[in-house]
Amino acid sequence: MEDILEILEKNSKYTPEQIAVMTGKSVEDVREAIRKYEEDKIIVGYTTLVNWEKTGRENVVAMIEVKVTPQRGEGFDKVAERIYKFPEVKACYLMSGSFDLTVIIEGKTIKEVASFVSEKLAPLESVLSTATHFVLKKYKDKGTIFEDKTRDDREAIVI
Repeated sequence: MEDILEILEKNSKYTPEQIAVMTGKSVEDVREAIRKYEEDKIIVGYTTLVNWEKTGRENVVAMIEVKVTPQRGEGFDKVAERIYKFPEVKACYLMSGSFDLTVIIEGKTIKEVASFVSEKLAPLESVLSTATHFVLKKYKDKGTIFEDKTRDDREAIVI
């Protein structure tokens, strides 16, 4: 039944009836599978991907590399929990490599993002260092291309 998850991950607007046609399953089987996935927290939410650049709304997205000291008996989970509970935080990932957590935040201005880092994130007891990277432009997010600029570069031939 993972095919149902793959379909919903690409587009959560599909109805159980549409998914049933796409998978060859009964509508009732699809509804039951979705209910069970939600109950088991396999499906944890439904979101809409918005291209904010087209709305005129000012929006700054930053990816912050965070080095932390893991807490005894809790590892990175307790530190990550303190961080992801901030409303500015849109995503938080445990990473391999030269830093421990990637934190993605959104704000209205660069100053707002900088204030979050300097006043809320960096002062946390377990945080050793941060490195902030600002997103300049989104080309693709969650598998969706924001603007497909397919164009014909061939020269016109005039006869």
